Amino acid sequence: MLRYKETEDIDARYVEVERVVQQWRARSTGIAPSLRNEFALRLRISLIHHDAALEGEVLSYSEIKAAIDPSIISDPSLIPAYEEIKRFNDACNTASEWAGNKKKPLKLDTVRDLYGMLSPDEKAKGLPYRKENPLHRLYYHDIAPPEKIQLAMRKLGEWIEEPATRQLHVFERAATLHFKLMQIFPWAKETGRTARIVCNMMFEEAGYPIAIIHSIDRQRYYEALRGDHVGLLSLYLEAVQTTAESELKVYDEADKAAPRRRKRA
Repeated sequence: MLRYKETEDIDARYVEVERVVQQWRARSTGIAPSLRNEFALRLRISLIHHDAALEGEVLSYSEIKAAIDPSIISDPSLIPAYEEIKRFNDACNTASEWAGNKKKPLKLDTVRDLYGMLSPDEKAKGLPYRKENPLHRLYYHDIAPPEKIQLAMRKLGEWIEEPATRQLHVFERAATLHFKLMQIFPWAKETGRTARIVCNMMFEEAGYPIAIIHSIDRQRYYEALRGDHVGLLSLYLEAVQTTAESELKVYDEADKAAPRRRKRA
């Protein structure tokens, strides 16, 4: 159960996030497609960079851009993480497409399908759950023993489709799903990435910006997984607000630059 102070802080954050997101929704409708696309590319590069950092990987801006920007002809052999970056980017694109498809509600199969995009070798094997507890892993929270994963995943799927779950606010629903999936930890690799992609799909589907959990919050993210879903809820509220504010700032700067360009012309 949440302590009173925690509840008060979360409630205040909800109010602030909704205020900023309303501004973001109103502002982004009248923006030129070229500027929106430019921001979307920068946002995706940032997402890939920080998500990799959560997994203990360091990727440079140039590596990421070369892997995902179709205007750049690059040599995959020069970028060690090229295929991994492309798989992550493709999974994000697919999740974004599904978010706009109201006829494809989130189910456990959605989670498995996105995991399969990140792990094509495991997809070829039928997406098996892990058979042992990994000795070396980034996440140090308690995870389900292998023999309990199948039942736990079935229960997770049932929870996802419960009417009461679908009535939860998207932040509460996403943070809880993320926490539940990570407690099960069905796959030795890519479980964390899968959870974060699924949550961003949920945010987009509900009309919110995506969340990027920054590398500076890596330890806080790990600690949240050892506590309860409230730690993730707080991170997601902050991350979505940051994305909305960043996009608004880009548009404001573009507006300020426009008169200067006209004056020089």
